[in-house]
Amino acid sequence: MGLVFKPPAHGDYKTLATWVSDAEACVRWAGPQLLYPFSIDELPALLKVPGESFCLTDDEDRLLAFGQYRRVPPHTIHLCRIIVAPEMRRQGLARQLCQRLIQRGVQMTGASKVTLRVYRDNVAAQAVYRQLGFVPVALPGEEQVIGMRLRLEQPLQPPSQGLDQTPG
Repeated sequence: MGLVFKPPAHGDYKTLATWVSDAEACVRWAGPQLLYPFSIDELPALLKVPGESFCLTDDEDRLLAFGQYRRVPPHTIHLCRIIVAPEMRRQGLARQLCQRLIQRGVQMTGASKVTLRVYRDNVAAQAVYRQLGFVPVALPGEEQVIGMRLRLEQPLQPPSQGLDQTPG
């Protein structure tokens, strides 16, 4: 299956909305700022960050995964709102999406550090992030969430072959 890394189109947001089934899932994915239920037409504006949004689609333009990076001065990007289609989980798509988000974020900002937050009980996501080189960091006052950080002293491994990038 060929994969394309591209900015999301309106139809991608409609599909993405179907992956978020209730208020708890919404908070776990997007944080407390995004109230559930949300308007699909307003979703692009509601998810706007000082950074960029991207998705992975297959060669038939079906949405497979979505994520964002946001700029955090100085020299940091923060990965957020990473989500994979429920039927496509555990197939390496989160890793490929994160690799591309990091690559794009560093290219666009010159960042030397990448951060993210993940729920303590989301063991699968933590495993993906550890494979990418992230290490846990303390987040004072947080019981349900841990922080993770990646320092970019060493070049990242190139993303998997077969992953195209549509200019954005």
